[in-house]
Amino acid sequence: MGVDNANLAALVGSRICHDLISPVGAINNGLELLGMAGSMSGPELELISDSVANANARIRFFRIAFGSAGDQQTPRAEVVSVLEDVSKGGRIQYQWSPLEGCTRSEARLALLSALCLESALPYGGTVKIFCADGKWTIVGEGRKVTVDDELWARVSGGSSNAEITPALVQFAMLPEAAKEAGRTVRLELNLENITMQF
Repeated sequence: MGVDNANLAALVGSRICHDLISPVGAINNGLELLGMAGSMSGPELELISDSVANANARIRFFRIAFGSAGDQQTPRAEVVSVLEDVSKGGRIQYQWSPLEGCTRSEARLALLSALCLESALPYGGTVKIFCADGKWTIVGEGRKVTVDDELWARVSGGSSNAEITPALVQFAMLPEAAKEAGRTVRLELNLENITMQF
């Protein structure tokens, strides 16, 4: 059984996230024990705890966005928990509106879209995720919306000469994941927000 580049990237993403989540969780547990024992307290412990919580949330977010996807269900509570944790103290606030669970593939497309929107909101903002009758809409709003036309052309399947750096890998993965799921990403760009649909 062969593995294509997109699936290989997803498998690597899943493996990295899986291997990182356990030690990060262990650090968090150790910090809780230190706090309960009273042997360490103050702003230092709070800073370390906040950093560990943020790392844990980002790893869980990346596991869904960059990990392998399929038709298995992702419970609503799992996605909401991840987005709430990522929103804490971050420059982007996430709102997940679907009331039901969704397939892993749909959650992956939604979070890859959210990562694309995050890059267009340099001063922060809100990313809202909706689903009605199987149609997904992800809206990014902020004080300032910055759009690299070459980069965004790639998302909807257009030709693009934009260089993909590690920080922008979601722009290369989203169209591939959409094609794999039999979906097409549509964009609406303006000065106040960006709307993505699939």
